[in-house]
Amino acid sequence: MQATEALDYDELASAYAQHRRTHPGVVADLLQTAAPGPGSRVLEVGCGTGNYLAAIERASGCEAWGVDPSAEMLAGARRQGLPLQLEQGRAEALPLPDGAFDLLFTVDVIHHVGDRAAYFGEAARVLKPGGLFCTVTDSEIDIERRRPLSSHFPETMPIERARYPTVATLWDELRAARFNAIDVHSACIEYDLTDIQPYRDRAFSSLHLISDDAWRDGVARLEQELALGPIRGRSLYTLIWATAPWE
Repeated sequence: MQATEALDYDELASAYAQHRRTHPGVVADLLQTAAPGPGSRVLEVGCGTGNYLAAIERASGCEAWGVDPSAEMLAGARRQGLPLQLEQGRAEALPLPDGAFDLLFTVDVIHHVGDRAAYFGEAARVLKPGGLFCTVTDSEIDIERRRPLSSHFPETMPIERARYPTVATLWDELRAARFNAIDVHSACIEYDLTDIQPYRDRAFSSLHLISDDAWRDGVARLEQELALGPIRGRSLYTLIWATAPWE
């Protein structure tokens, strides 16, 4: 599949449900910064198979809502077996009431949003005045430093730089949407990778945007390195926090 082709996330849902896991640093930052509790209403936009939403609900007991355009992704989220309120819809037209949520967050979703101005307007609408907003994304430095996605599949890097908005761009767009108190946090973990099946299964969207030959070459590099022992991995995210307008 080439970079110009749209990805069908109904088709990717099975691989995502099987292989994608939460980033513990992201979960910890969401819990610490937003401090949700049993009385909180939390919304994840682009919740996919629900891993992050489920982690937040388990840790806090909050009322957890998720929105995603993919019916198959939502089916995976329902299989979490938790009291998650799930709706099919898009970020640019959230099927939810005004002023309903204390926290709205996305994880690795913002580069899929076609009209970010419309999404930020919708986010401001459904958040309570002064409610917390968080975009978890990849900065240009994150893209360069992640392993093994960038180190073993270098063809993904120019594609990722082109499709991810920069932190500065998102900052300016949030200001234009009248969000306040914008701040940037980082989350990074290093780990030993011993199972490369997610890369064989292309359980990362960027692996569908490079040529089949580049993907096969990267898998071969992983297999060769893994034969010598665990591969040192690095997973990074940038969290952009803001507060919704007060009026």
